[in-house]
Amino acid sequence: MLWLGVAYLGALGALLVTSLWSQNDFTGEIERIWTLDNFRSLLTVDVYRTITFRTLMVAAVVTVVDAVLAFPIALYMAKVASRRAQRLLVIAVLMPLWASYLVKAYAWRGMFSADGPIAWIAQPFGLDTPGYGLFATTVTLAYLWLPYMILPVFAGIERVPDSLFEASADLGAGSWQTLRRVVIPMAFPAIVAGSIFTFSLTMGDYIAVKIVGGTTQMLGNVVYDNQGAANNLPFAAAVATIPIVVMLGYLAAARRTGALENL
Repeated sequence: MLWLGVAYLGALGALLVTSLWSQNDFTGEIERIWTLDNFRSLLTVDVYRTITFRTLMVAAVVTVVDAVLAFPIALYMAKVASRRAQRLLVIAVLMPLWASYLVKAYAWRGMFSADGPIAWIAQPFGLDTPGYGLFATTVTLAYLWLPYMILPVFAGIERVPDSLFEASADLGAGSWQTLRRVVIPMAFPAIVAGSIFTFSLTMGDYIAVKIVGGTTQMLGNVVYDNQGAANNLPFAAAVATIPIVVMLGYLAAARRTGALENL
């Protein structure tokens, strides 16, 4: 824990200090003079506000999509499937994680290409592939992070006693009423726990956006571009503080739901 604290918190401290430096416009050298110009640019330049809003929107949509997809899968795994089928389903959920991130992202690039399977399926209906952009980015990221939502929700639903289902039925509740009044409230902390992964991973992603995003930019891309080609480390560090602040607020809100106990 001490090593983790030194390595992780020390890196965050260095990041925050670097964000208060600046870059010389003429030489490109980093000037170790403390200034708030980087944060002032983030607040006043429209494009950075747009990128921040876009990143938050994509992260929220990916989280909602994954929650909607994960809940019925996790419910079936936890309460319907036999023990043998349950083990097989857990393996099936984990199997995509064994494949390379790049392989999966480029597979979706092929899916959304002009001559890909989506275009082939849509052609008889007079439609076409949506191509690369915000929609492709959302779909790709929702696929990549779906296992991280399924597993916490599965663990949360598995802990719901079967006797509660029987008691609900004895009191005259139907399946949907039991689902709405018993299962979802008790599984909600687990859903929030899964959302921590999907939301944070989406906010920090930049590779999938490069592969399927087209001209779409997110915060991770701004950090990468300023750290790489522009070599503007102070501004890249300032941009990187946005996801940190957002996630600190998100974790504080999640803690109040008891979600952290499900991690």
